[in-house]
Amino acid sequence: MKAVGITGGIGSGKTFVAKLFHELGIPVYDADSAAKMLMHNNPILKNELQQLLGKDIYSSDGNLNRKKMSELIFNDSTLRLKVNALVHPQVQLDFEKWITEQKAPFVLKESAILFEAGADKGLDTVICVTAPKELRIKRTVERDKIDVAKVNTIVQSQMDDELRNKKCAFVILNDGKAALLPQVLAVHEKILNG
Repeated sequence: MKAVGITGGIGSGKTFVAKLFHELGIPVYDADSAAKMLMHNNPILKNELQQLLGKDIYSSDGNLNRKKMSELIFNDSTLRLKVNALVHPQVQLDFEKWITEQKAPFVLKESAILFEAGADKGLDTVICVTAPKELRIKRTVERDKIDVAKVNTIVQSQMDDELRNKKCAFVILNDGKAALLPQVLAVHEKILNG
């Protein structure tokens, strides 16, 4: 079974494109959701995060204080790298277990920071979903109800679109003008027959 990455900058529409692949019968592993789940439920990871970020990063009922963690790591790139170094190996192990349970010609691993996290290793190929930066910012502001400055901070912390696109075998344009389904079907066919 082939393992295919799907990535793109915030607001590019990678989750929507992944859903189109899912409609074609392709299982999708959402690495970002898996990371959140593991940070809540994996006792080893919880302990490591508390050692790194302090015991109060989790509330008394065991829930991760995501707002506090975001504030800490967005203002400190070294700390962000340390958190990623704890979380991403656990996500990789979870993905490897998940893939053994799937029955399909290929699976998708969706991740906003696929290359930044080194989560592209072991994948057969990668799809990038791209859109103009202004449109991505507009979509994110509307979807997440956050201000433009916060979105710009996130955009700046992610890989440059041009560099990301060069690292991918397939690029799907989601600019609101180009039809998505024909692009998805073409990529689906190439992966099946490649």
